[in-house]
This record gives sequence, structure tokens and C-alpha cells, in this order.
Amino acid sequence: MEKKLINGHLHISYRRPKYSDQESQTAAKNYFEFMNQRRTVREFDSRNIPLDVMENIIRTAGTAPSGAHKQPWTFCLISDPEMKKQIRIAAEEEEKISYTSRMPESWKDDLAPLGTDWEKPFLEIAPYLIVVFKQSYGMQDGEKVQHYYVNESVGIACGFLIAAIHQAGLVTVTHTPSPMNFLSDILQRPKHEKPFLLLPVGYPAKETYVPDIERKQLEEILIRY
Repeated sequence: MEKKLINGHLHISYRRPKYSDQESQTAAKNYFEFMNQRRTVREFDSRNIPLDVMENIIRTAGTAPSGAHKQPWTFCLISDPEMKKQIRIAAEEEEKISYTSRMPESWKDDLAPLGTDWEKPFLEIAPYLIVVFKQSYGMQDGEKVQHYYVNESVGIACGFLIAAIHQAGLVTVTHTPSPMNFLSDILQRPKHEKPFLLLPVGYPAKETYVPDIERKQLEEILIRY
């Protein structure tokens, strides 16, 4: 491995296998077709998942790029039934308020085709919950460490996380009860960490249905220059 000092900091050589145009085309198409099978699932099997599967999924999320490489994320992996129950109770309390008084009718109309409501049984049924926290700043030796582009960095990591879940043959649903401060309390996270996303993870239930909806076509999301 070649090494070089750049601006006084050590860098190492980086190489990737060279693809032909056809290999790149095939790889890109295959990955799209694989990811296009991913669906948001709310019906879970309680079947257990080997711990190392979950750990490698989170390792993958940790490979995401981040502002100044500060990696401003914490992933909390929860399998304890009592803790999952506490999270469900607290989440449903917030969701019930949202559905009955916070959400405008237009929002509820948009959610209607997805079949969602304030009840979240999957928070207990799924064998694992992953709660992603964003670190507003870091802490080192009792001192604050500045972080940059925190929301963008953690959002990218969550994209990696969801792709890794799909790659492992598992399913998830992005759950964002609002507000989410109860997660900080239940998980006893420090004040510089703020809850960002809650993901139940597991195998789909034996009989699972998802909404009959379509993704936008390429011409609706791509502008060529």
C-alpha cells in the first residue's frame, strides 16, 4: 500500500477494479432492479435475526461520508422486549395526538393510501429496533468538538442503513414520531445526541401486504444538462 503526506497528513493509495462500460452498465442495472424490490413493510415476523447480521448492517451505515469525517451518528440497537414496549407506548402516545390534532386533513388524506394510523404494533413485534441519533456536536475529553453538515451526514448514513437492511433480506419502515424526545429519555442518551430516525427491522410476516403504489419514473426525477 502506497502512502503519501498531503498537507502534513498521511494519505494511502486507493484503487478500485476497472470495469468495462458493459460491466458498469450491468452492475448499475442489476443494483437498480434489486433496490427497486425494496418496499416499506409494517407487518413483521417475530423470528430472531443473528446479532452479527445487525452489527454488519450498522457497520455498513458507518461507512457513509460525513462532513469533515466527523461521523456524527450513534446507532442504538434494541432487542430487549421491555424497552421495545416502552418505546411503543411512548410513540403511540405522540402518534395519537398527531393523528387527532396535529396533522391537517390534507396530510391524513395523503397517508390514507398507505394504510397508516397511530397504532404501531411493529415496534414490539420486530425483533430489533434501530434508533439513529444525530450528534449536534462531539465530546472528547470533556470538551465540545464541532460537527459539520450533521443532518446531511446522518441522512446519508440512514440511506446506507436502509440499503444494507434490504441487502440482508430484511425489511423495515422509517418511523418518525414527532416529537421524538422520549427516545432520548428511554435510551438515556446524552444531551448532544438528538433522535433522528427509528427503524424496526426484521423479516416480513408470512402474509404481508404493501400499498399498490408506484415510484416516479426516471423522466420525472431526472433533468439532464
